[in-house]
Amino acid sequence: MTISVPKLQSSTTPIPTTHAAKVALFASLFRGREDVYPRFWTNERKGTKGWAPACSNEWKRPLCQKPKVKCGECSHQAFGSVTPQVIQDHLQGHHVIGVYPLMRSERCHLLAIDFDEGSWADDVAAFAETCRAVGLPAAVERSRSGNGAHAWFFFDEAIPAAVARRVGCYLLTETMSRRPELSMDSYDRLFPNQDTMPRGGFGNLIALPLQRAAREHGNTVFVDDALRPHADQWAFLAGVPRIPAATAELVAREAQRQGRVLGVRFAAVDEDDAPWARSPSGRLPRTALRDPLPEAVRIVRGQRLFIEKAGLPGGFVTELRRLAAFQNPEFYKKQAMHLSTRGTPRVVTCAEESGPFLSLPRGCEGDAVALVTECGTKPAMDDQRASGEPVQVEFRGELTEVQARAAAAVLPHDIGMVVAPPGTGKTVLGAALVAKTRPQYVGPRAPEASPRPVGRTAFGVPRHPAEGDRRHRRRQAQGHGPDRRRHDPEPRSEGTGR
Repeated sequence: MTISVPKLQSSTTPIPTTHAAKVALFASLFRGREDVYPRFWTNERKGTKGWAPACSNEWKRPLCQKPKVKCGECSHQAFGSVTPQVIQDHLQGHHVIGVYPLMRSERCHLLAIDFDEGSWADDVAAFAETCRAVGLPAAVERSRSGNGAHAWFFFDEAIPAAVARRVGCYLLTETMSRRPELSMDSYDRLFPNQDTMPRGGFGNLIALPLQRAAREHGNTVFVDDALRPHADQWAFLAGVPRIPAATAELVAREAQRQGRVLGVRFAAVDEDDAPWARSPSGRLPRTALRDPLPEAVRIVRGQRLFIEKAGLPGGFVTELRRLAAFQNPEFYKKQAMHLSTRGTPRVVTCAEESGPFLSLPRGCEGDAVALVTECGTKPAMDDQRASGEPVQVEFRGELTEVQARAAAAVLPHDIGMVVAPPGTGKTVLGAALVAKTRPQYVGPRAPEASPRPVGRTAFGVPRHPAEGDRRHRRRQAQGHGPDRRRHDPEPRSEGTGR
């Protein structure tokens, strides 16, 4: 269902003709935190570059203790504020600055979405088309690198960051319905990217447009649908409409009611303000398809579930992909604790593109078949699972009452999952299932542990005599002794933004 958006009023801002007027227009649009701003730096000797808050004490010892002490936690902060001179120096190419959109009040004046994948040009074109159809046109800017774009929205007053993000997510969700190639990673490329301010941080940052050095190469400029720069950048910015706060709240509220903010099932910890409206399974209502489906949809069972995409509308492919996606509870836990969510995706998806097929986990078969049937067509199942090799194995143990009930529940099915706490005896249960020629996946539920396949060598089935020797020699060749273990490197410290 399309959300009815009130028509935006045309901007009455006069086209600026003086430097002061241009700076004033720029400052009125690209508003974020005014007490601090990020500045781009480069180290030609080391070949490094990045962003840091502009601070008059930067690298002045002993006041500055970077990188040991983060800028947000430093007791000698001397951040520079956003002044007309700072903006003018950016426009004239003396330095490169960005903006922290999330203010201390956890509100924002703008929303930006980054498109930087290999297909960014097609992605942003489809997104801009969606925005026009909804009635919220975006101002599209080619990024500093020239290999990406930013879509900007400006509000007539500061609105809660949660509302702004819901508007952006809704527009992305609607775009994915017509362009399934748009990655769900796009949900993590919003500015601001959080509802709340992380402790000791500033939120994510985005580079500001119209920087002279980049502009001379055709970058950081606003472009039309064909990605051609507007002839008069300042006339274009003066005509950009501001979105009223009431309109943004209307779109966010309706998108949430229709389940179109993210369009994937709810997590255990969610940002939804109306948990009573959720279905017991967390599933969201289906989106009505505009294009007809073929008479049958080919679904191949293999190591995964492969669905042939030929002849399928883009919106239907997107709905299939969403069957294997869910909101990441870790993101919302971190956000609730005011921790940085950098590197923590908002949406986890297990769907993969496999040439002409969309690949889903085999556990999605029931939902996929139901979706195909609900949409008025039928599944054409093609079982290509490997039958494996016969194994002579006998289970000589004795199952507990709980294990016996679990085995009886699992055996009638081709695929299933046993979830049980440590010490329940999942390994013994797996051995019993293997002995009954019903191979299953048995493993701990904890996210840090990967599921383990129950295979031929897991439960006392004889291995090849030389297999253990080959493994020992291979570990020695890699520099590992028989008792050494390899550990993951320590996690890197997080930065202050993108």
